[in-house]
Amino acid sequence: MRWNSLHELSMADAIIKTVIDAAQKNDAIEVLEVTIEIGELTLLNPEQIKFILEVLSEDTILEGAKFNIEIIPAEIECSCGYKGKISADDELDHYNPLILCPSCGKGDFKIIDGRECNIKNIKIEKED
Repeated sequence: MRWNSLHELSMADAIIKTVIDAAQKNDAIEVLEVTIEIGELTLLNPEQIKFILEVLSEDTILEGAKFNIEIIPAEIECSCGYKGKISADDELDHYNPLILCPSCGKGDFKIIDGRECNIKNIKIEKED
C-alpha cells in the first residue's frame, strides 16, 4: 500500500492542536494519554500517525503522553442486502481505492463505518 506522509502529518497536526485546545480549556497541567479512532478507509498509517504525534508533542503539554490508536473496521450496507464488515485490502490504492461488496461484488453501497478519525478520549492531570 502506498502512504502519503503529508496526509498523516496534516492529520496528526490537527489532532495535536485539538488536544492542546481541549486540555487548556480544562485547565490541564499535563496530558497523560490520548486515544484516537482511525477508520480503515481513511488510509492513514497508524504507525506513522503515532510517530508524528510523538514528534509534534515535543515541547508541548502533550510531551510524554501515551498515544493509543484504535482501528475502526470498514463496514458497509449494500443494495443487495449485505450489511457488515469489508476487508480494507492491502492492495487499496491510496489515491483511488476500489471497494466492492463481498457478497455481490458491486459498488452500490453506503459506508457505515471506517472513514472516521476521532479523538475518543483525553486523560489529563490538573493541579490539586
